[in-house]
Amino acid sequence: MKRITTLVITTAFLFLAGTPLAAQDSARGRTSLFDGKTLSGWVTPDGQPASAGWEVADGVLHLVGKGSGMILTDQEYRDFDLRFEWKITEGGNSGIKYRVQRYGGAILGIEYQLLDDLKHSEGKIGKGSTGSLYALYAPVSEENQLPTRPPGEFNESRIVVRGKRITHWLNGIKLVSVHVGNANWHARVAESKFKDREGFGENRSGLIMLQEHGSEVWFRNITIKQLGRSVRQ
Repeated sequence: MKRITTLVITTAFLFLAGTPLAAQDSARGRTSLFDGKTLSGWVTPDGQPASAGWEVADGVLHLVGKGSGMILTDQEYRDFDLRFEWKITEGGNSGIKYRVQRYGGAILGIEYQLLDDLKHSEGKIGKGSTGSLYALYAPVSEENQLPTRPPGEFNESRIVVRGKRITHWLNGIKLVSVHVGNANWHARVAESKFKDREGFGENRSGLIMLQEHGSEVWFRNITIKQLGRSVRQ
């Protein structure tokens, strides 16, 4: 029995070793939101195919800079494990938003902040630094330092959304863990720029947005694993 188990494990390992990473992700229930070649699956706020201001080169999605505009997934997601790699220019500011929906005329969502923490004015550890749940929760870090890599180097980020629980990770370190909709959440929203957005962030599903905030940003290996049932389109 032991020999059979060993054989199965070895065979599975050899199979994965010879399988492209994209296929391995698919086998593990992960799917790519960026195919490394096109902007397929991403749209502008008015639902048109994404193009101007965003380009794909060498398997990397590049936000050229100011005026490019935000882009969003063409479908909604509910509970998920989102992973992505990113790098930013010196002094840069950007973010990934999720649970995105319209609040009146505004398109808003919960934001995972991306920043050059050393050179940007919001870079000190707080509600606007890298990995924060922007404007609401600062990242918790040891020795008052974030594990952010310098501009020009790719960082690995992760967002896990499961019901009312949300966690943010950066380069393998958990920075934020919050419970959406509890008393603490409501108090923080009431003190923030979102105080007039009723039920902010409490919607269970929404789009995912790559933000444009005037800076060059690069993304690659954007993958998602849906946790539980998906959103019907």
